[in-house]
Amino acid sequence: MTERSIKRVIIAGGGTAGWMTAAALAKMVMPADVSVTLVESEAIGTVGVGEATIPPITKFNTQLGIDEHTFVRETQATFKLGIEFADWGGLGERYFHPFGRYGFDLEGVEFHQYWSRLKSLGDAHGLADYSLNTCAAYAGKFLRPEPDHGAVIGQLGYAYHFDAGLYAAFLRRFAEGLGVTRIEGRIEEVEQDSDSGLITALSLDHDRQIEGDLFIDCTGFRGLLIDGAMGSVHKDWSHWLPCNRAVAVACEKQGDPVPFTRSTARKAGWQWRIPLQHRTGNGYVYCDEYLSAEEAEKTLLASLDGAPVSSPNHLRFRTGHREEFWAGNCVAIGLSSGFLEPLESTSIHLIHMGIAKLVTLFPSRADAPVERAEYNRLMTDDFTHVRDFLILHYKATKRDDAPFWNYVREMDIPGSLAGKLELLKSQGRFFKYDAELFDVTSWIAVAEGQGWGPQGFNAIASGLSEANLKGSLTNMRASYAKAAQAMPTHQAYIDRFCKAAPISFVTEPA
Repeated sequence: MTERSIKRVIIAGGGTAGWMTAAALAKMVMPADVSVTLVESEAIGTVGVGEATIPPITKFNTQLGIDEHTFVRETQATFKLGIEFADWGGLGERYFHPFGRYGFDLEGVEFHQYWSRLKSLGDAHGLADYSLNTCAAYAGKFLRPEPDHGAVIGQLGYAYHFDAGLYAAFLRRFAEGLGVTRIEGRIEEVEQDSDSGLITALSLDHDRQIEGDLFIDCTGFRGLLIDGAMGSVHKDWSHWLPCNRAVAVACEKQGDPVPFTRSTARKAGWQWRIPLQHRTGNGYVYCDEYLSAEEAEKTLLASLDGAPVSSPNHLRFRTGHREEFWAGNCVAIGLSSGFLEPLESTSIHLIHMGIAKLVTLFPSRADAPVERAEYNRLMTDDFTHVRDFLILHYKATKRDDAPFWNYVREMDIPGSLAGKLELLKSQGRFFKYDAELFDVTSWIAVAEGQGWGPQGFNAIASGLSEANLKGSLTNMRASYAKAAQAMPTHQAYIDRFCKAAPISFVTEPA
């Protein structure tokens, strides 16, 4: 088995993770004479609640050669300029995490240092005034940036909200068009080589067997291959990210969809609102130590914008990841590899990262210890960086109105995060480690939005005269406001380029 070259890739499980993997491997690996087969059972449901994304998804679709407007139409998608956070720092407070950057650097010095200096002089303008994404989001505007749009529009970053089930179906059609074979069937047993422990085949219902050389586990939380066969244990992070349940429901949309996700802090967690073209996605992520499933569902249903169009879907999860994402000749991608709650819409991104690293490290042999070790190192770093950013949202709160918030406010945090926050809080110093996902804009947005922003500024920002400082930042604010005003509305852009066909729902009673 160990001497056999990789010619047959078997993906166990469909859904978003399975079909993203199949599409990417078919596009990037199959020309090297590698076949890709995906095994899934329609009798086994998918989680399918991941509908909000972050900007790297645009790169994934582009690498596949997918036309953006076609994708948006086929998945009932809308555009996403960032995330609004309500009641996180304190009750009644809100702020915006934009996907574009803040301001322009001046004389080689980061913009936020100048902003902090101006703030120390008594200026009351917040970071939102220096963000095109924030100005456009709250004005309900959107425009896809093009090279000739200029420097201000060029700062606009965006992602999507989409129907996860429609996205999986879209990628299935795409992947099958590239030669991926889909097999309908339920996996009943995982066959392994008695000497090496490597997986050799999947035994399906009705006495069928699918042999392969490399196996991708996309079986969701079950981890049928990575856990059940390969025994890769789960590294638990629930002491830092205690939410372990969610209830999700879709409702009728009300008015034109806004170009941002909303996250509202609740008694024992938080609630998402994700606007699509045909409906609005909603969910309550919570910790069951502080809230019952019945109360979570009641709270969610009482706060919907419109009538529900689906039954509430209750989910259980554990935050953390596999000690080995790649064990033997099995690579776990998606929920089977680990899960970090969807607070910053990173679930689909972590699927993307798993796929990208697999493509880069694609092995020539079933037993590939060098590639496997590097993959596990890189994926551990990815999960750890995202983990620390998510913990920031909970730790940096002033809320003391509920036991859940008292716990997260007072909990100890990883040393990697503590050191980063000390640098950030003192004089706004920030260092992006390795291939860390979130940059200084994201960290400043959340920290400042929740009252943990820089208390001072780096002395190098004192180089500008006070008059030049005030004049430069006044001009920046005006340029962002003007650019946002000139953009088409989000709905107008969709109507012109990528409006989806209407879908009718049978409204379900609450």
